[in-house]
Amino acid sequence: MALLRDPDVLIPEIHPLLQDRWSPRAFDESHVLDAVTLATLLEAARWSPSAGNSQPWGFIVGLRGDATFEAFRTTHSRGNTAWTHRASALLVTLRQLESGPDHEIPFNGYTAYDLGQAAAHLSIQAQALGLHAHQFAGFDHDAAKELFEVPDHWAVTTGIAIGRLADPSVLDESTREKELRPRTRRPASDFSFAGKWGEPLELQP
Repeated sequence: MALLRDPDVLIPEIHPLLQDRWSPRAFDESHVLDAVTLATLLEAARWSPSAGNSQPWGFIVGLRGDATFEAFRTTHSRGNTAWTHRASALLVTLRQLESGPDHEIPFNGYTAYDLGQAAAHLSIQAQALGLHAHQFAGFDHDAAKELFEVPDHWAVTTGIAIGRLADPSVLDESTREKELRPRTRRPASDFSFAGKWGEPLELQP
């Protein structure tokens, strides 16, 4: 694995599916998400790890133009309404809060973590298929819960837009400006410690 120097910080190369993953807003409205591709994305989520194999996640799936897709869109924030109509599919993600009649969960303190892993697996699988996934939280969670008759022991958590990338020119000016911002990340040294919190982790080449 090649390492870049900057000038004294190790920056390893990671797998292109991870390096190139991002969350676009410009989706191709001519793209249709077929049943096999959708099943593949959900299968990737199904095989993600979870505490005690509890699998405490759920997805409500809408394909562009169907009733679920349009209903979910009515809950979106103004900023997200400007672009989510272009996605090929919109998913509502849910996590189980406690055991219920539909599913027993032995480790309910980790359900948010486990849902996050399932969503990450789905997003990387999308990338592998030449698609992109944009996860978002800007919507009325209570309204979505009511719309989709979600039981009380489940929590509506995020949305995921899935589709094929389009040119940013399809977006309005404000949304396009967000789309073209450089991708940035904090350096690993900001969140990686040794011995105790705040002690730098020293990595030697």
